[in-house]
Amino acid sequence: MSRNQRIGLIVAAALVAVVAFVIASPGGDDEGDKASETTPTTATSGTETTTETQTEATAPPKPEATKIDIRAGEVAGGPAEIQVKNGDTVVIVVSSDARDDIHLHGYDIEKPVEPGKAATFRVEANLEGEFEIESHVAEDAGRDPLIGTLVVEPK
Repeated sequence: MSRNQRIGLIVAAALVAVVAFVIASPGGDDEGDKASETTPTTATSGTETTTETQTEATAPPKPEATKIDIRAGEVAGGPAEIQVKNGDTVVIVVSSDARDDIHLHGYDIEKPVEPGKAATFRVEANLEGEFEIESHVAEDAGRDPLIGTLVVEPK
């Protein structure tokens, strides 16, 4: 083996050791949450060694939908209170036996709802605080428009 080949082999081995150390060391994540798993792969071809890193992303859990049902202008079971942490994905499904416009304050999203066609809100909760979810038809009729409250707390 020539001198240059030996040097190349030593450099490749050092590179593999550094990559393995970086992959194996803790990432400083106090919560222990890992969104992906990393697997090192080493391939050898003649005197040349290369290292690749494969990342397998795991899908985050699908958020559970909060269902709000409006019947005869009233919220079945009373207004919903939805509590989440900043950064969570929120899914709210509003159904009604009459045509209405539903407004999620703070995020300024308004969607129509009608019999047989629910309104689905899918929001990344990135604003902290309490946000009302209201029925515009109830508000226009002089009734309490509140059908729910979204409470976003710090992470």
